[in-house]
Amino acid sequence: MASFALFIFTLVALSSSCSYAIGPQNNKTLLSLASRIGINYGRLGNNLPSPYQSINLVKSIKAGHVKLYDADQETLMLLSQTNLYVTIMVPNNQIISIGADQAAADNWVNTNVLPHYPQTRIRFVLVGNEILSYNSDQDKQIWANLVPAMRKMVNSLRARGIHNIKVGTPLAMDVLRSSFPPSNGTFREEVAAPVMLPLLKFLNGTNSFFFLDVYPYFPWSTDPVNNHLDFALFESNSTYTDPQTGLVYTNLLDQMLDSVIFAMTKLGYPNVRLAISETGWPNSGDIDETGANIFNAATYNRNLIKKMTANPPLGTPARRGSPIPTFLFSLFNENRKPGSGTERHWGILNPDGTQIYDIDLSGTRPVSSLGSLPKPNNNVPFKGNVWCVAVEGANETELGQALDFACGRSNATCAALAPGRECYAPVSVTWHASYAFSSYWAQFRNQSSQCYFNGLARETTTNPGNEQCKFPSVTL
Repeated sequence: MASFALFIFTLVALSSSCSYAIGPQNNKTLLSLASRIGINYGRLGNNLPSPYQSINLVKSIKAGHVKLYDADQETLMLLSQTNLYVTIMVPNNQIISIGADQAAADNWVNTNVLPHYPQTRIRFVLVGNEILSYNSDQDKQIWANLVPAMRKMVNSLRARGIHNIKVGTPLAMDVLRSSFPPSNGTFREEVAAPVMLPLLKFLNGTNSFFFLDVYPYFPWSTDPVNNHLDFALFESNSTYTDPQTGLVYTNLLDQMLDSVIFAMTKLGYPNVRLAISETGWPNSGDIDETGANIFNAATYNRNLIKKMTANPPLGTPARRGSPIPTFLFSLFNENRKPGSGTERHWGILNPDGTQIYDIDLSGTRPVSSLGSLPKPNNNVPFKGNVWCVAVEGANETELGQALDFACGRSNATCAALAPGRECYAPVSVTWHASYAFSSYWAQFRNQSSQCYFNGLARETTTNPGNEQCKFPSVTL
């Protein structure tokens, strides 16, 4: 997950149908691509296995497809020795140059595709990642070059005789202005005509896929008291009926997918195929991130695999029987991802390669055979005080730099650490950093400050202060 733009999805109660048809040969190819779940292989960690070890781990969990967030040459070379399908990505910062110059697209293909294809089974080239989730002037220049870059990428591939690599771009759910009920699905006004119309025309004309990063965790967690967790985890016996279409939904993912299908239909493209470029559930997170635990992550992912590998395919209520190529996020917990705690806890594997929970991406093992799970303890919001302290064993030089940062923003943040003041002793970098982190977080949390500090801090419900030194806290 390159970014998690918060998608607000209003649920009520539990929370004209679109036609779909493809030819038999295309259907055979799509079934092959969707027959086993893919995995996103991100590398934003300082403790991850080598590419060689990582690819062996991908094979061990029986993934059928691996998606990279770049076109790393070593990884692509190693993948040539496997039967894995492969997806590679053009970085966001190269979209403008490729969109403006066919030679730049040719150079990218010559560098990143031709040395490896067809020995490496590249099936998708994704241009950018969630670029419509950002809206600065520079980002809007990228928006304008997105479809031109995709067209030039296809031109370059076809000029080299390559016709079975599809070009797409993954978008987040925040591309929608409205999404509930699903039949109300509508793209945001500022992107609908200038970006989505040409994008859908391109995808339709090249028989490619609308790639979607879709996370039921986020809409559920906006109101975990009133939203139904079982509905988000594919575990509910209840249903929701769209009042406009009469379509019946048994899970939140189908609602989210169909809202995009209806949005595409309103722009005149009802038949563009869907692929899920990212989905999953966090296995841990910060104290205030309700529902982020191993039990829910395993339940969601196991049920997702069961649904997406069903034969014949289940599809969604708006597209019954349509296979949907799907990539789980992610292979590893990545400890260098910024943001809230869940950002670093989407993996199905620990950095040492052990499974966080038992899972089989091939879908051949019944869910009941995958082992028991630890009972969750955070499916309801936490109420109480939380502190932000230095992680055990953190590098003292890095802690000192983070301490200077925290104390530098406001004179009040670290006043109690001055010589002779109540929190000066014990005189250690770890103690002073912990106080500074808690004080800074308590002051600036309402301004989106995180208890992270480049991976040097963690949240705790244990009061780290003493009778003399009272650490500031956040009250949830």
